Amino acid sequence: MRTADFFRLALLLAPLAGGPATAAPFTPTSDTEVLEVLPARAADPRMRELRQLRTELARNPNDAEAAVRLARRYYEEVAAEGDPRYIGYAQAALGPWWAEPNPPAPVRVMRAIVLQFSHQFDAALADLSAAAQQDPQDGEAWAWQAAIRLVQADYTGARRACEQMAKLATPLIGSACQAQVDSLTGQATAAASALQKALADNPQASPEEQLWALTRLAETEDRRGRHADAEAAYRRALALNITDGYLLAAYADFLLDRKRPAEVLVLLKDKARSDLLLLRLALAAKASNDPALAAWQNDLTARFDAARLRGDNVHEKEEARFALAVLGEAPRALALAGKNYAVQREPADARVLLEATLAAKQPAAAEPVLLWMASSRIESVALQSLVRQLKGSN
Repeated sequence: MRTADFFRLALLLAPLAGGPATAAPFTPTSDTEVLEVLPARAADPRMRELRQLRTELARNPNDAEAAVRLARRYYEEVAAEGDPRYIGYAQAALGPWWAEPNPPAPVRVMRAIVLQFSHQFDAALADLSAAAQQDPQDGEAWAWQAAIRLVQADYTGARRACEQMAKLATPLIGSACQAQVDSLTGQATAAASALQKALADNPQASPEEQLWALTRLAETEDRRGRHADAEAAYRRALALNITDGYLLAAYADFLLDRKRPAEVLVLLKDKARSDLLLLRLALAAKASNDPALAAWQNDLTARFDAARLRGDNVHEKEEARFALAVLGEAPRALALAGKNYAVQREPADARVLLEATLAAKQPAAAEPVLLWMASSRIESVALQSLVRQLKGSN
């Protein structure tokens, strides 16, 4: 989901940055209680930082700034590794303020970040709007509003949030946010040019800023059908050597579309911990007849079943892709894709609904996507190709 990717941007604007309905929030009963066992990563500096932040909060459980620092650090793990367990930990860190109607602005923003992960977008936007009113200089609140508005296809709201954020952000980030809205509203050529210029004009930008802008450029060029330019941008982003689950998933999808599944298997080696990346591994294995498919298919089935038992609908788009491309269950894929599109209306959400519609031979189910394409004026060779197939099948 786009909002996971926006966390990279929000970190650049976070005033307190330090150094799905998912798992229920968990609070340890003592400082010595084991939260999890991560033997392969015990010496990882990120894990050491987490332990330090947990210790700080344990000393003063009512320290809002310490709670936000810890919750934010947990969410970084979600953004980097795609491990949803950390969402429950992030919510637990905010426990004393979780139900508060008027918590401090930084708590509101962090609470909104956790809420949006489980698609509670209205509640998240309410928190973000209140936080921006409390502190209009809170760039993170504006960044997350832009992210959620984009997911909801509210381009007017997203553009307004980008305009506010641009006053507080670096030139590269300000330009990239506006260009992203333009790329989805009939101005893809201008958006790509703006992104290229912003990157060229700001060579001093941090690696995190460059990664975010390059990913936007790659996606824009891919939608335009300029695949060589898209790949160049993806490779520049990957060369920054920043662990970013969204970037890996996006580039894996690009490679799958180019019928290069073997490269996906190499790209995502040892990344099966993330549900999103495990799906790409399974899709690549299916396309290349790799013997690992059976194990990955079973693992994904178990993960989706467990999510359903928790009442978690965060990965309906991914489950729809799995049902369609791996299991060949078109009716199930269509049902999942339709439910997902009612909540999230980005190009990837539209694509899986169109693909499921074609496979299930239910053209009427594509109507919401067709209306969105007409109103947004989205430029996407992949979506336009699917629409042509849909019209040809009638």
